[in-house]
Amino acid sequence: METENKAQTEEEVEMPNRDLSEQIKEATKDSHVRAENTGLMLSYQKGQVTLAQYKLLLCSLHHIYVALEEELDKNSSHPGVAPIYFPTELARRELIEEDLEHFYGQDWREKMVVPKAAERYAHRLRQIGGENPELLVAHAYTRYLGDLSGGQVLGRITQKSLGLKNGDGVAFFTFPGVSSPNRFKQLYRSRMNSVELTEEQRKGVLEEAVRAFELNIQVFDALQDLVSSMQREADRQTHTSQAEQLNGTQRLSNTLPFPGKLITSTPLFRMVMGLCVALATVCMGIYAF
Repeated sequence: METENKAQTEEEVEMPNRDLSEQIKEATKDSHVRAENTGLMLSYQKGQVTLAQYKLLLCSLHHIYVALEEELDKNSSHPGVAPIYFPTELARRELIEEDLEHFYGQDWREKMVVPKAAERYAHRLRQIGGENPELLVAHAYTRYLGDLSGGQVLGRITQKSLGLKNGDGVAFFTFPGVSSPNRFKQLYRSRMNSVELTEEQRKGVLEEAVRAFELNIQVFDALQDLVSSMQREADRQTHTSQAEQLNGTQRLSNTLPFPGKLITSTPLFRMVMGLCVALATVCMGIYAF
């Protein structure tokens, strides 16, 4: 009997935790660390998120959540999806659209910029929604509980960094249907752990959770690259404009009967040039109107 009890204890120690939520947490531990150390997330941690970063993030999240929530809706009665289907409490799409309209105006759909990485993410969600709906559990858990866990902090950082007031532009971080985030997360994990999966399906969900993190990392990196590219282009245009103004000033000074360096350095000359530029700008505006 003693030998039998010892063998049973050893077997229990070797057996991994069967809770799906704990298994996902363990499987994605390294990916989670990598996601937190992307350029975008580091900017958030430093409280240095820019408007360009945030707007592009909203565009990407909208593309991703439209795909995720449409696939969850289609498969809401699937045994692998039904237990974790909480559209009233968790749906993000309308809230993101509210933020997009705040920043881009009513024609926000025409102004959106969506990186290829977000398109690949959405494509993957559509694919598994049609072929293996139970894998949606991994994406729903990764996205929704991630937003619910860090949403309050990131929302405050975004508000402070961008000088937003009265909750304008940060609806994405709010969960009006959730009164207690901690209690709801416990409920969600409990429901997720109740999903009946074969060993092969469980393995597939764990692999998909890792893939979900990788897709998110790719989106974050793409956003950072896009923002950097936009900044380089803006700097290039600024330098070009400054060079053109300098060349124009030099040409003008060469036509005057005074030494160019003397003329361009005098306060009178700078005032006259400023008036000329202002008048030219007004005239162009009137003409365009």
